[in-house]
Amino acid sequence: MRTRDLSMLALGVTVLLWASAFVGIRAVGDTYSPGSLTLGRLVVGALVLTAFARPGRGRMPSGRPLLLVVLYGVVWFGAYNLALNAAERDLDAGTTALIVNIGPAIAAVVAGFLYREGFPRPLLIGMGIAFAGVALIALSTDRDSSSVDTASTTGVVLCVAAAIFYAFGALAQKPALRHMEPVMSVWLGCLVGVVVCLPFAPALIEELSGASFHDIAWLLYLGVFPTAIGFSTWSYALKRISTGQAASTTYLVPAVATLISWAVLDEVPAALAFVGGAMCLVGVAITRLRSRSPVPAGELHNGENQAGDGGAR
Repeated sequence: MRTRDLSMLALGVTVLLWASAFVGIRAVGDTYSPGSLTLGRLVVGALVLTAFARPGRGRMPSGRPLLLVVLYGVVWFGAYNLALNAAERDLDAGTTALIVNIGPAIAAVVAGFLYREGFPRPLLIGMGIAFAGVALIALSTDRDSSSVDTASTTGVVLCVAAAIFYAFGALAQKPALRHMEPVMSVWLGCLVGVVVCLPFAPALIEELSGASFHDIAWLLYLGVFPTAIGFSTWSYALKRISTGQAASTTYLVPAVATLISWAVLDEVPAALAFVGGAMCLVGVAITRLRSRSPVPAGELHNGENQAGDGGAR
């Protein structure tokens, strides 16, 4: 019971911090380019986590676990952040969060191929509704004074790309967590992301030289809280519960991000974007109905191990 409670608390922290990341990225979008912002927050995150990961005391992963670390480090910590940062130059924080949250549904499709879980009808119907919602957001043309422009097709495409990277990153991190502690997995992911983004170092140095205190503070916040803490609490929960259970809580991120963006940046998505976003969430929720199907043998075995470690979680 104690572990289950801590897992849900960890996911609550993740939702709040990841939602605030959408706002922070939007707030400094005019100061940092997508690559330099990605590199900056990953460097900060890696530095903060070094003391907690204690790489000199723990056993470093090797073989297949290391390959998984490299995979989610490149795809999630690197490519996902690059696409997300670029998307938020054209979309408001709330709309971006809505589109990115089709990631869990994409992960379900990949799992259908990768783990031979099949393609049940709720999955196909939900995916169709979610992508119809994305198309509706792309066609949004409401530009009244109480909303921001959410009609950028480029921004929507970048968000879909970010959602795909998110899905593959989560799928790769789950098995990797069997071989290392959550903080270590995040620290290594940050390091891989830093290496991938090193070409953006000159741009980061140049942009930092002209950045205000406000912009530097946001960069530090993104590195310490959504990256170092948010990903660690996510990994803590992901190690103890199923990927579906963990991912389902992130459906709250768009709503929280929209509220924070409204309060901090005075941004409100266009009316049609709200409808499209709602369709995205409904579609993703429908795909979760596939969890009623028989549990794959691998997950059942994993659940038995968890029960043996501390009862129901």
